[in-house]
Amino acid sequence: LWLKLMCSVISRGEVPSPQPNSYPCVMSTAQQVVLAPGARKVPADEVAQPFVREIQEATAQLPTNARPKLVGFLANEDPAARKYAEWTGKTFRRDGMEFEVRQVTTDDLEQALEEANQDKSVHGIMIYYPVFGSRPSFHGGSYDDALRDSVSLCKDVEGLCHFYRRTLYRNQRYVDIERARKCVLPCTPLAVVKVLEHLGAYEDQHPVGDRMSGKVVTIVNRSEVVGRPLAAMLANDGATVYSVDIDSTYIFSRGKVEPVPSTATTEEFVRQSDVVVLGVPSDSYKMDPAWVKEGAIVVNVASYKNIDEAALLATRPGVRFVPQVGKVTVAMLERNLLRLHTNFAGCGRVMWDSGLGCVTPAPAAADLEAPKLQGVDGFTMMPLNA
Repeated sequence: LWLKLMCSVISRGEVPSPQPNSYPCVMSTAQQVVLAPGARKVPADEVAQPFVREIQEATAQLPTNARPKLVGFLANEDPAARKYAEWTGKTFRRDGMEFEVRQVTTDDLEQALEEANQDKSVHGIMIYYPVFGSRPSFHGGSYDDALRDSVSLCKDVEGLCHFYRRTLYRNQRYVDIERARKCVLPCTPLAVVKVLEHLGAYEDQHPVGDRMSGKVVTIVNRSEVVGRPLAAMLANDGATVYSVDIDSTYIFSRGKVEPVPSTATTEEFVRQSDVVVLGVPSDSYKMDPAWVKEGAIVVNVASYKNIDEAALLATRPGVRFVPQVGKVTVAMLERNLLRLHTNFAGCGRVMWDSGLGCVTPAPAAADLEAPKLQGVDGFTMMPLNA
């Protein structure tokens, strides 16, 4: 989904406007929409630019030989993946960071990934999925899932390995017990949060973790890389989240997920929602704009527009529509890389402390001769390469 989203930013313009006379507010001569009162289209640039400036300022303060470096592994023949890699490289170089594509065969990917995990000059790692698709893994689950979990937590710029999934769902916001190193979060869900913050859905006067209190959100598509983590993130910030998928709907609240009544419909959830997030990877899915309540925020994270933009903006007063989040997502990728660089650069090794549920600085090298060290309350601490 993320890859398709990025490529849509590069290669696609706007989808065609509706046919003339399909909505009375659409002027057929210029194909321009007459907006309902207070309705507006929000470009991704508007949200991304403050982060881009922040990233550029941060990298400018670093020595040129100590800039964060991201390595992207390309192990498929997908031309869209290659195009996205090229675009990512241009963006990173523009913003003062290093980016390297390493093309490998599927047979060599695991070894190349481990070498990058061990390479201290590499601060972030990403893999262009799918690599093996749904092919099962010896370790359980799919092979691609196993690859995600093989990326070091010190270098997982996408925030998709087991460690960061665990911290996300447990609402653990720091890597370390001292609460000095923030966790990274999956880029597209984080981009949606930043969009909502920009548009005022988050209430700054409330404490962190309660700034979406009282808000209702509907997310269509419960994917493991966007829909589900986003539902958990918003629920952990106090929202009531309806997570809609092809065969089920669940209510996410802080730390809990429950099924909805069997008679409930998606229309009911959307009509009461302050925020609607659309992520269906199909051109055939279109939400009825009439379901969206006045003043709601609608964010489209799919590579296709899951709602008729013209009808939405022409008929729903006060609605704010974000048709794409790709540029915000890339800014979050860069932001995550900077965070990993800050968290772990210069830290030769860190250790996983299963008693504390976080990482701790490793003892001196002389103390690491044993493969395992005894941790707090008898728990094991395992060395992790930074």
